[in-house]
Amino acid sequence: MSTGTVLLAVAIGALATIASRALPFVALSRHHDHPLLAWLGRYLPAAIMVILVVYSLADLRPLKLDDAKGTPLLLACALVVVLHLWRRNVLISIVVGTGAYMAMVQYGT
Repeated sequence: MSTGTVLLAVAIGALATIASRALPFVALSRHHDHPLLAWLGRYLPAAIMVILVVYSLADLRPLKLDDAKGTPLLLACALVVVLHLWRRNVLISIVVGTGAYMAMVQYGT
């Protein structure tokens, strides 16, 4: 592929990304106090977190805790829960939990 083709592909991808991020704001700017948007803003973040937790734990086999992924996954999940209950800060919970999981997977439990 030539440099021009690569730059064109990157430009198209960048425009598509910007458009997909801006379109909801432009389309819903006149409806910012609609009850459906308020409901989505209230319940969607928790629903997304539930989906992420289910996805993360989908391959876990509870009866095989000696599994290379099982123990670090459960320990990291417990750490996230404890941190979140203690600090009530989603960013700290996610960053520390992800870091702990990656450290346990890379360097052993």
